[in-house]
Amino acid sequence: MPIRRRSVLLAAAAGGPALAAAGPAARAAEGAGRPHRPLVIGHRGAAGWRPEHTAASYTYAVQTGADWIEPDLVPTKDHVLVVRHENEISQTTDVAAHPEFADRRTTKTVDGRAVTGWFTEDFTLAELRTLRAVERLPLVRNRNTVFDGRERIMTFQEVVDLARRLSGTHGRTVAVFPETKHPTYFRALGLPLEPKLAQAVRRNRLGPRECVVQSFEPTSLRRIADERLGVPLWQALGTAGGPYDLVSAGDPTTYRDMMTPAGLARIARYADWIGPDKSSIVPVGPDGGTGTPTSLVADAHAAGLRVGAYTFRAENQYLPPALRRGATATDFGDAFAEYALHYGLGVDAVVTDFPDLARIAAA
Repeated sequence: MPIRRRSVLLAAAAGGPALAAAGPAARAAEGAGRPHRPLVIGHRGAAGWRPEHTAASYTYAVQTGADWIEPDLVPTKDHVLVVRHENEISQTTDVAAHPEFADRRTTKTVDGRAVTGWFTEDFTLAELRTLRAVERLPLVRNRNTVFDGRERIMTFQEVVDLARRLSGTHGRTVAVFPETKHPTYFRALGLPLEPKLAQAVRRNRLGPRECVVQSFEPTSLRRIADERLGVPLWQALGTAGGPYDLVSAGDPTTYRDMMTPAGLARIARYADWIGPDKSSIVPVGPDGGTGTPTSLVADAHAAGLRVGAYTFRAENQYLPPALRRGATATDFGDAFAEYALHYGLGVDAVVTDFPDLARIAAA
C-alpha cells in the first residue's frame, strides 16, 4: 500500500488531531506548546482491573479513557472467532472445573512449543458458552478474582457490537484492535483466521476509524492486505527470535532485523504501524534504571510508520527496578514516570492494562 494511502487511513483511524499530522516535525507543529497525547489502547480491555477479554474489561477500559480495545482472536472447532489471549484456556476460564470436558485435556505443539491444557479449537461455540472467565494472574491481581465466574467467552462479533454501543454511550468512536493469534498454526488445522476476520470487517462495514488489525506474523497481515479492507495494519514485534510464520518457512529474519531502518522500510510496504515491546524503545539500564532510548521511534517515523508500544502495567514486577515502589512485586510502582518517558519520545499509542493511568499521565 503506498505511503500516501496509509497516511490517509491513519489520520482517519486516529479519530482526532492526535495522529492526524504525519511525521515528527508535523506532529510537533500541530502540538506546539502542549504535550503529545498518544492513543490509549486497552490491552484485552482493562486487564489490570477486570479479567481480560470480558465485556466488563472492555467496558471499563472505555469508561476510563481507552480509544481502542484489543480482542485477541482464536477459532472454535466450528470456525467462529472468539476472544482469548491464547487458544489454551485453562488459565482464563473455569474449564478445569467441568468434568464433562476432562477428556479434552491434551498436549499440542503450538508455534514450536509444547502446551498442555484445553484448546478452543477442540470446542464448539455452544460448548465454550458453558464456560466462564477467570482472572489469568490471580497471584498478581487477586482483587480481580472477585469477578471470576461472572462472564462468558465473547465472540469477535460481540466485541464489535459492544464497541459500537460504547461509542454511542460515550459520544466518540471506539475502535476494535483485533490480533490474529497463531495464524500459521490455525491455517495448518484448516481454521484460517484471516478469511473470517475479513468477513466480519465487511459484514460490519468497519472503516479505518473503527478497526485496526494486528499480528506478529507478517504473512497474516499480508493476507489481510490482500483482502483490500481499507483498515490500517499493525506489525507487532517481539523481543527475541522471529515471527513464527518466517521461522517455519526457514526465513532467518528476526524481530531485531525488522526493527532496523531497512526492516522498517520493508514493513512500511504492507503495514501502517509497528508495535514493539516498550523495552525495544527504552531498555533497562545495567543499574536497573531506564537505559538510553533507542532510535526506533525516530526510525519508524522516518519510514512513515506509527509506533504503538506494549505493554504498560502498574505492578512493580513489570516496571524497571528503579521505578518500583513498596515492598512486593505486586505493589504499584511509578507507572506515571514510565508513561512520561515514552510520551516524551513521541510514541503514537500505548497498549496498557490500565487505560485510566495512561490517560491521566497524558493530561
